[in-house]
Amino acid sequence: MTESTTPTVVLVHGAFADAASWSGVIAELQRDGVPVVAPPNPLRGLASDAAYVASVAAQIDGPVVLAGHSYGGAIITVAGAADNVVGLVYVAAYVPDEGESLGELQGRFPEPPLGASLRQASYPLADGGAAVEFTIAADAFPQVFAADVPAEVTRVLAVAQRPLAAGAFTEGAATAAWRAKPSWAVIADADQAINPDVQRFGAERAGATAVEVAGASHAVAVSRPKEVADVIRAAVRASAS
Repeated sequence: MTESTTPTVVLVHGAFADAASWSGVIAELQRDGVPVVAPPNPLRGLASDAAYVASVAAQIDGPVVLAGHSYGGAIITVAGAADNVVGLVYVAAYVPDEGESLGELQGRFPEPPLGASLRQASYPLADGGAAVEFTIAADAFPQVFAADVPAEVTRVLAVAQRPLAAGAFTEGAATAAWRAKPSWAVIADADQAINPDVQRFGAERAGATAVEVAGASHAVAVSRPKEVADVIRAAVRASAS
C-alpha cells in the first residue's frame, strides 16, 4: 500500500469513554504507517453524533475506514453512508439495522450487568429545559466495563467517564451503511456491558468478518489493542485501492 491509497482510519469511541481509550490501537496503527484520526464523540444523540462523525470523514482526502466501539458502532452504521467511507469495523459494538434503536436491539437478548449499574443525571438544554444522561457507577465500572484492565487504570477510567444522553438508547438508526459497505467485527466474549450475543447477532446480520477475543471485556481496545488493530489493519488492506 502507498500513502495515497491507504484509507484513513477514523476511530469512534463509545459511551463512558473518550478518544484516549483508543491509545493502544492508535500506536499499533501508527507503527504501520496507517493514517488515523480519533475525534471526540459528542454522545448527545445518534443522529447528531453520526452527522458529526460523517462530517469528520467527509473532510478527509481519500477513502476512510470507520471503526466504532460500543455505541460508536451505531454511529458508524449511520455515518458510514458518507461517500468516501469504504469499510466499517465494529469493536464490541452495537450493529443496528435501519430504523432500529439500541434499546430494541439489546431487548432481543438477556440484559447485561451494565443495565443495573447505570446512574442517572441531568444536563441543561439550550432552550432552558433539561435532559437525562447516564454514567456507570464508579464502584461497578471495573467489573462491568473493564474487567481485564489493571485496577490502577480502571480507577482512572471510572472517574473520567463521559456520559451518554438517554435519548441515544431510543433513537432509531436513519440508515445501515453495512448493507452497502463491507464490515469487520471484534467480539469481546466476556463483555459485561453489551451482551456478546448482541455483538454476534449484529455482526452476522451485517455479513461482517468477525474475530472473537477470548476473555476480553468491553474495554477490549484498551486491554487487547493488538488484536483490535489486527482487524482494523485487515479492513484497511481490503479497502485499499
